[in-house]
Amino acid sequence: MKSYERFLKYITYSTASSETSGVTPSTDGQLVLAKALNDELLSMGIKSTYNDLGYVYAVIPATKGCENVPAIGFIAHMDTSPEFSGEGVKAQLIENYDGNDVVLGESGRILKVSDFPHLKDLKGQTLITTDGTTLLGGDDKAGIAEIITMAEILLKNNLPHGKICIGFTPDEEIGEGADHFDVPLFGADFGYTVDGGGVGGVEYENFNASGATVKIKGFSVHPGSSKNTMINASLVAMEFNSMLPACDTPRNTEGYQGFFHLTDMKGETSEATLSYIVRDHDAHNFEIRNETLRHITALLNEKYGEDTVTLEIKEQYRNMAEMVRPHYHIVETAIKAAENVGVTPKVYPIRGGTDGARLSFMGLPCPNLGTGAYAGHGPYEHASVEGMDKCVEILLEIVRIYTEK
Repeated sequence: MKSYERFLKYITYSTASSETSGVTPSTDGQLVLAKALNDELLSMGIKSTYNDLGYVYAVIPATKGCENVPAIGFIAHMDTSPEFSGEGVKAQLIENYDGNDVVLGESGRILKVSDFPHLKDLKGQTLITTDGTTLLGGDDKAGIAEIITMAEILLKNNLPHGKICIGFTPDEEIGEGADHFDVPLFGADFGYTVDGGGVGGVEYENFNASGATVKIKGFSVHPGSSKNTMINASLVAMEFNSMLPACDTPRNTEGYQGFFHLTDMKGETSEATLSYIVRDHDAHNFEIRNETLRHITALLNEKYGEDTVTLEIKEQYRNMAEMVRPHYHIVETAIKAAENVGVTPKVYPIRGGTDGARLSFMGLPCPNLGTGAYAGHGPYEHASVEGMDKCVEILLEIVRIYTEK
C-alpha cells in the first residue's frame, strides 16, 4: 500500500487532542486510532502493543547478521491540533496539479500560491488538500503513514536492517506526547520523529520554552474618590506588557530570534491576568527573557505595593540540540539519506517544540524529519503523493546507511 493511501484512511479518524480533559489520551478518538494502528502492525507480522494511555510500541527485530546495527526509532503522533476541526475530513486529490491557486470545495476558501509560494514547486504532482471545512491531519498522520509504509517495504523485500522501533504517541499537540513515553520499553538507541514540514527537512534545534502567568491584584474604590488610592488591575496589566520589548513578538521574529507571546488576557479593575509563552533557542537568552519578567514584576510591586503582581513561570521544554549534538551522526545520516534519494536537505531550527525535544532529554536523542505536509493546524493544510513517497525513501535510506555501516 502506498503511504498516501494509508494517510487517506487515517485522516478519517477524529483525533483532535484537548487541553481541558485532564486525562491521557485527552480524547477517545486517539485510543480508537491507536487500536487500529496496532491491529495493522500485527497484521503485517510486526510485534506490536498499545496501552490504555494511547501509546503504540512496535518492534521489527534485526535481520540475520545485523544484530549489532544500532536500534533506530521512528516516532509520530496520532492527535491533530484542537485549533481547527478535524471531524469528517474530506480530502481533495488534484492530479497533475497546475501550480495555481486551489479552490477548497464549496467552503469559500482558496489555497493561494501568494500565501504558500512552495506550491509552485509541487506543480505536476498529485496534491492532497482539504475541502476547506476541516484541517487535513498531515500533522502528523502523514508521518504515521510513512513510517508504516517504510516498515512494510522492509518486510516485503526482505531488506537487511538492524532493530527497528516504532512508536505512536497521543497528545503531542498539547505538549504531552512524551509524558508517559516508555523509553526503555521502546528500545531504540536513538530516534527520529517524523512530524511535519517539507520533504528533506531535518530539524535538531528547537526553542527553549516556558509559560508565564501574571496575576495582578487591584484596589477598587469609587472612581469619584480614588485619587492616589485606586489600583486598576487592568491598567497595571497594560503597563506590564508595555515594559516588554515591543519588537520581540512572533510577528516580528524569525529564524533563531526569540519572543514573548501574549496568548491570553483577562481583566477588570480588581484583578487581571496575562498569559505568555516565552521562547528562545539560546539557553542564556532564554534565561534573560524569564529574568525580564521577574524584573518587571519586582518594579511594579515597588511602585504599587508588595504582592500587587505575582508571576509564575513553568518550564515547558528545552532545545534538543543540547542532547543531539553529542550524537550528531543522527543528523548527518538524515542529511545524507535525503541527498542519496535526490532531495536537497533543509536543515533549519524549529520555531516551536516537538516530542523529540522532550525525548532527547529523556535519554533518546531524537531530531525531527519532514513529512511533506504543509500548513498544519488549519483548512489550508496540504501534502502531495510524490512528496510522501520521497519521505518514505528517506526513511528507508536512513535504515540502509546504518545497516551498511
